Amino acid sequence: MVIVQAVGQALASAFDMLWEVLWPLALGFILSAIIQSLVSRSAVARTLGSDSPRSLGLATLFGAASSSCSYAAVAIARSLFIKGASFPAAVVFEFASTNLVFELGLILLILLGWPFLGAEFAGGILMIVVLALILRWTLRPQLVDEARRQAERGLRGRMEGHAGMDMSIADGPFWRRLLSGRGFTVVSHNFWMDVTSVWTDIGLGLLIAGALAAWVPSGFWQSFFLTNHPVLSEIWGPLIGPVISLLSFVCSVGNVPLAAVLWNGGISFGGVIAFIFADLIIIPILNIYRKYYGGRMAVYLLVVSYGAMALAGLLIGLLFKLLGIIPAHHAVIALQTGPTLNYTTVLNVIFLGIMALLGWRFLRTGGLEMLRMMERPPDEHAHHDHGAPHDSGELKSADPHHPAH
Repeated sequence: MVIVQAVGQALASAFDMLWEVLWPLALGFILSAIIQSLVSRSAVARTLGSDSPRSLGLATLFGAASSSCSYAAVAIARSLFIKGASFPAAVVFEFASTNLVFELGLILLILLGWPFLGAEFAGGILMIVVLALILRWTLRPQLVDEARRQAERGLRGRMEGHAGMDMSIADGPFWRRLLSGRGFTVVSHNFWMDVTSVWTDIGLGLLIAGALAAWVPSGFWQSFFLTNHPVLSEIWGPLIGPVISLLSFVCSVGNVPLAAVLWNGGISFGGVIAFIFADLIIIPILNIYRKYYGGRMAVYLLVVSYGAMALAGLLIGLLFKLLGIIPAHHAVIALQTGPTLNYTTVLNVIFLGIMALLGWRFLRTGGLEMLRMMERPPDEHAHHDHGAPHDSGELKSADPHHPAH
């Protein structure tokens, strides 16, 4: 009976957090789907051929406008690298696409408040600058050449098919493309493919967060995060945050519920930010780096990524402390209250309706076949036409090597 009660508490905490973040999560994915539907990935690759500040700045913007799925981001980055993007630009794109996206910011705002939203985006830009400098100073051409040879072997990771799909609509004015039947279909496909690619991480993150919130006593967290030693805790938080993320196996926006639990337990402000940054060094993704670029590059990416994440978390924590805008530690509302009839419930109902509408369009236009293709390598479905759908709403499976019609 005690075990059943404990499991029930964990599941209830997980559901409470899901209910709190449902509408911002849906809104973020919708905005991301719209942008992906109107920006050609092939055009992106052509602009990222160097590691100049302009190229890295564009990589940051394009990444911020793309999917937040960490596995898809890593696969897309390899695709861009093979198509001609510089390795630093591909890595910057990858980091921006998991740390500067709409849905991540909205969930941070809802669960933790605006200081965390500001720190995530300011810290994300700072982390990318630090990472770009480290890559410029330490990345050797021989290592890049070795990584390119390995990348061209085409060993599989996750979300290979998703990375190879470019369904963007390039012809016509913005609003005409967006409001056409074709645009509706492409948005529905991008939306549901993104949701499908991250739902396991979101679910796992909510379940782990719910279990930790329900089962781990606050005294353990306070001791672990050195809350009685203010100076040491400011340093320890950004150092240990990425390590916790690495061992959690949770990536993308699924990290945010865990971050809320850690903040509730007493980790420093900078530690929370560094923890959220670290979704690209979890063990499954390090293994994909090994397949994509070889063992040496995988170790190199782990070291430089950890350094950039920890340093950015530490610096942004110190900056926000200097500015006096770090909130006091307090219980996260979503961990304490269940659903009630308020604006969150109303917005959740509205966005569930929008999701259902997109789901109807998705299923009516070959969406299930697209989902089956997401985990296949692109060359297994290269014989299909992977252009944008026609105005009738029919979406054909796509060839990643051909631009949208």
